[in-house]
Amino acid sequence: MVYTLGEIAEEFGLVLVGDAQIPISGIAALPDAQAGDLAFLFNIRYLASAESSHASALVTTQAHSGKINLPLLITPKPRLAWAKIAGLFDVSVRLTGIDQSAVIHPQAKLGENVAVGPNAVIGAGVELASGVSIGAGSVLGERTKIGQNSTVHPNVTLYHDIVIGKDCIIHSGAVIGADGFGFEPDADTASLVKIPQIYAVQIGSDVEIGAGTTIDRGALNDTVIGDGVKIDNQVQVGHGTQIGSHTAISGATAIAGSTRIGSYCLIGGAVGIVDNIEIVDQVEITAMSLVSASIRTKGRYSSGTGLMPGKLWKRNIVVFKHLNEIAKRLRKLEG
Repeated sequence: MVYTLGEIAEEFGLVLVGDAQIPISGIAALPDAQAGDLAFLFNIRYLASAESSHASALVTTQAHSGKINLPLLITPKPRLAWAKIAGLFDVSVRLTGIDQSAVIHPQAKLGENVAVGPNAVIGAGVELASGVSIGAGSVLGERTKIGQNSTVHPNVTLYHDIVIGKDCIIHSGAVIGADGFGFEPDADTASLVKIPQIYAVQIGSDVEIGAGTTIDRGALNDTVIGDGVKIDNQVQVGHGTQIGSHTAISGATAIAGSTRIGSYCLIGGAVGIVDNIEIVDQVEITAMSLVSASIRTKGRYSSGTGLMPGKLWKRNIVVFKHLNEIAKRLRKLEG
């Protein structure tokens, strides 16, 4: 796949500075780019790498354009341009046809151009819209419904009654609709009684769910994932949780049950969110934070302590244990 610089500029509405006939056969990072590659300068901190790059051309902003002696594609949003241009060079192979080893229940309904990989299992009452792709070894439980042009990669498990919208991507190893973690102590038998998780999971359109992520079904209501939500790898979404549209959640985050998260939120990696709280729209939570109470005002939130040398951290943590005592003494002195 080779495009001219001019073709790329026209396709994505970018301003071209230089020879429109320069051939572009791929994209690369600034230090690695060679002739034929298109590279990207997102931040002035990497100007030195841009100046020494062997790329055939760069994508950058107007503000940085005067500092670079290379052909350019100029845009106010170079990272967005990168996301779009990269699609030209995506060589992912889309599954076609229905493999003979797939097990498809006779009561399942498959639309046009549905693809099913080897050893996939599709249960009774499943409905797959046109253009859906089901990867090898994936299992779709009874009455699950998937919207058009959605892709389920290999070895995904969808339990019964799951609803997934159109244009979704579910990566390998994801489990959607497993039982939520619900038990009630029974003093008479000194045991934990399982609470049946009788509700399901509803996922909107244009949602991407990362590898190894688990989204539990609910006990008293469906777990709901809004349109445009992006969930990274190894994320746990507890039973009955609701996540608003276009929220992005980074890897290793754990969200406890019955939590309500708003739209357009950004949740960093390894964040912990307790159960039965509310987070409003447009909240950003930085990595490794613990959210232990509702957030009712949009903005950026953090918790934990910043990284520091180990010896200094040990000294500081000793002081931290005595903060309450120190505060009391300080109030007495001020009083």
